[in-house]
Amino acid sequence: MLDQVLHWLTPVPAGAWIVDGTLGLGGHAAAVLAHTTESRLLGLDRDAATLALAAHRLAPFGPRVVLRHADFRDLEAEAASCGVGDAHAILLDLGLSSFQLEQSGRGFSFQRDEPLDMRFDVQQSTTAADLVMRASEPELARVLATYGEEPAARRIARRLVATRARRPIRTTRELAELVTAAIPPHRRPRKIHAATRTFQALRVAVNDELESLEAALPQAAHLLAPRGRLGVIAFHSLEDRVAKHTFRRFGREGWTVATARPVRPDEDEVRSNPRARSARLRILERD
Repeated sequence: MLDQVLHWLTPVPAGAWIVDGTLGLGGHAAAVLAHTTESRLLGLDRDAATLALAAHRLAPFGPRVVLRHADFRDLEAEAASCGVGDAHAILLDLGLSSFQLEQSGRGFSFQRDEPLDMRFDVQQSTTAADLVMRASEPELARVLATYGEEPAARRIARRLVATRARRPIRTTRELAELVTAAIPPHRRPRKIHAATRTFQALRVAVNDELESLEAALPQAAHLLAPRGRLGVIAFHSLEDRVAKHTFRRFGREGWTVATARPVRPDEDEVRSNPRARSARLRILERD
């Protein structure tokens, strides 16, 4: 949603700070920097591999760019350590990068047979395989229902626990096949793969995504300069709900919810990038 991000978050005053809390490969950051004059960017990302790729991409902007290997839940502390008193534009793009899906080898996609990892930060200890192999059946069902909104959560949890008693579950292919087999054919979703919700749930749980977002959004709102804007791009209903409710709360406290309804990608973008179909952009402005 690059055009929409540029529309809502640029221009910014000369010398102002921009914060990208989910730097990814640096595409949004590079575009925003190119559309501003002498602004500076603080970029955060939990994934050291994508951060290194973004650093190379943003190298032409030189000292205007400061990068940190960090979780956006620590936004306030990271901003303070870099001398960022306030920011005119803050972006949190909650989607996975193409690198993570296609090249990281960490099992984010069921379309590849990879180790069942799913960690954004490989320095953290718990992987998706650990969760699948160690969590109790009720806990697995809770994770799938809560973080994946999976109607067949109990069936899937039962199948996983029964299988792991006989052999380890270590790869994405194994997991996808087990999930599909656990759901009766007539109950499988028609528009998405049967394992889509399970993969989402495990990734969200492994990376503590919703809790990080709940911690980050108030910090981002308070970091905004007057007339500054915070943009959040969500890709599923759980994270969009967190953004919507947080923005409403700040709207009652004097901020402005600039998007009455979330901004969606246009048809051209969806055709060129089908993964953008579910994206929703919300904007909060500080008065």
